[in-house]
Amino acid sequence: MRMLKRASALLLRRGITTYQSRLCRNDSLFRVHSSVSEALAENKPVIALESTIITHGMPYPHNLSTAKEVEDIVRSEGATPATVGVIDGVVHVGLSSEELDHLARCKSSMKVSRRDLPYVVSKGLSGGTTVSATMIAAHRAGIPVFVTGGIGGVHRDGENSLDISADLTELGRTPIAVVSAGVKSILDIGRTLEYLETQGVCVATYGASKNFPAFFSPQSGFTSPFHVFNPEEAAKLIASTLSLGLQSGILLAVPIPEEHAAAGQLIEEAVQAAVTEASVKGITGRDVTPFILQKVNELTEGKSLQANIALIHNNAKVGSQIACALSRQMSERKCRGHTNRHGKHSDSDIVVIGGINVDFIAKGKAETLIFGQTNPGSVCQSFGGVGRNIADSLSRLGRSPLFISATGADSHSEAVLHYCKHMNTSGVARLEEQSTATYCAVITARGELSLGLGDMDIHQQITAHYVSQFEKQLSSATLVCLDGNIPVSTIDYVCSIAKKHNINVWYEPTDSDKACKPFLSDAWKSLSYSSPNLAELRTMNKTLGLPIPEVLPSSLEEVLSVAVALSRPLLEHLHCLVVTLGESGVLVCGEHEAGSVNLQPRKQKKKRKLCAIHYPALTVTADETMNVSGAGDSLAGALMAGILQQRDTDSCVRMGLLAARLSLASPHPIAPTLTFDSVDPNKVKTQEWPKPSFMWID
Repeated sequence: MRMLKRASALLLRRGITTYQSRLCRNDSLFRVHSSVSEALAENKPVIALESTIITHGMPYPHNLSTAKEVEDIVRSEGATPATVGVIDGVVHVGLSSEELDHLARCKSSMKVSRRDLPYVVSKGLSGGTTVSATMIAAHRAGIPVFVTGGIGGVHRDGENSLDISADLTELGRTPIAVVSAGVKSILDIGRTLEYLETQGVCVATYGASKNFPAFFSPQSGFTSPFHVFNPEEAAKLIASTLSLGLQSGILLAVPIPEEHAAAGQLIEEAVQAAVTEASVKGITGRDVTPFILQKVNELTEGKSLQANIALIHNNAKVGSQIACALSRQMSERKCRGHTNRHGKHSDSDIVVIGGINVDFIAKGKAETLIFGQTNPGSVCQSFGGVGRNIADSLSRLGRSPLFISATGADSHSEAVLHYCKHMNTSGVARLEEQSTATYCAVITARGELSLGLGDMDIHQQITAHYVSQFEKQLSSATLVCLDGNIPVSTIDYVCSIAKKHNINVWYEPTDSDKACKPFLSDAWKSLSYSSPNLAELRTMNKTLGLPIPEVLPSSLEEVLSVAVALSRPLLEHLHCLVVTLGESGVLVCGEHEAGSVNLQPRKQKKKRKLCAIHYPALTVTADETMNVSGAGDSLAGALMAGILQQRDTDSCVRMGLLAARLSLASPHPIAPTLTFDSVDPNKVKTQEWPKPSFMWID
């Protein structure tokens, strides 16, 4: 086990585990319907739909028929519906007809808000997602537009009870456009609008008037700060919010159609009567809204239900038109091509998409670090991020990769972009009110990683929406490299482009939590290369439902055996796997050719004879080790450079091992001394290269 710990420390520091990445890695917790993932990958319009209207908003069978009618309306407008719900502890984005029917009939469904998600998932329960929970799921899947009936708000007497819907705080922290009929009149609409302003939420009425609607009525007595006349204006508003990188949503308030608004006065009188009865009966909290809606339906003899269905149908129509307009605008922007900050088009045969970090490396002087007190050591700042490191490595080795990433508009961003002047960073977005990613590694005197901390949230802004601006460069690239920090939807989008244009994609897993991302769908079948360590390779197999060892082995012989067994099923689609083994070197697995592994891209898929070659690592002492954060990325970058130069496998791997050694001995993740001459096995004097070992893969 000591060998594996040192292996992960010396050669394979990938990134920071986050709660979000742990949730993403497990498709048993979060599942995107194939129709939705395909539409998102192709940059087609998708509409998210909530499901509490199914589970708690209407009685059966009206709830089921309305849900299906709404989905049909979305489809008729040219968009893909993605109804969100929780079934047996799994968050679904997009439901099948059978799953819709299950939710509509289920009598034990929970009403699932942000607060409830962990409990419902942990207990394997089913439920309808409220606005807040639906926003979370839609944002995670990469869907920018969400349609609902009406949002929650500040309840009457909320200034005393503090009964404020989580919908409002979610709108303040999740960049989703919510299309609704305003706020239910049973709420305190004035205070709700004030609260939304405090949360920084942009509120606009859809149409010619600024009147803010009150669900059943087109007028609430309050006005919105803004209004948008048509789908195109609404789409531009959404695009502006996304481009600015604001971590807040938009509320687009759509008045109920005029022909159904006539019954508004009757319904309002019924609402007041229902509110009074709820108060008398002591009904509070989440039970208030379902009670009032049911009571109002009884008092109006079904007229409120008809109006409710009508406004939801209208919202679905308007929301779909907005989503389609947003998709068209993004396509037009792509057609105009991406122009960099100097006004010149960037052309490159390699595109790297991934994270950019400011790293702080703290190395202790003692053999053992004692937590809870100050330890003697040294601290240095450097610039990293898996994607940045690989792009840096390729740039120093004579290539000119286009690097696509995101930073904040802060001092860290200025510093790292200044350091990266030798790179093509025209694809790096600088986002206001965002923080550039930072990473702090604490290592022992022997070079082993003791603790890592990171703020990596901005990596979620490297969205498919943003990356799609570079589709021209992606579709003409020789090689595209993705790191595991970017969102799943972005990986799916790039893989769809790769499949369409037969482009080679290298996936750098980043860490064992994020290794799963392409394998949550069929996106992984479009990958050509990947360079996981053993833990990441195990995650990939686990995500595909394949058998895996419970404990990773310790002896080199067992490690190689397990690595070969775990590589075999992935090689059904991937061209080559480079399994990194830390101080034990690398295991290259792929198609056999002339006694070695063929690293050159295959021109056509065919039945292949598979083999593996183990290359021992170069020796690096603890005293020589200065930085453990970029060795694996240096290895990958040099391997790619060798492959693109059409060098033989032996030369490519030795270039990678030499680049990794330079990185370990440098205070920077990618050594500034890295050049082709510094990693050319024919020019570098080193100890005699250990002979690699060959093995067949059955």
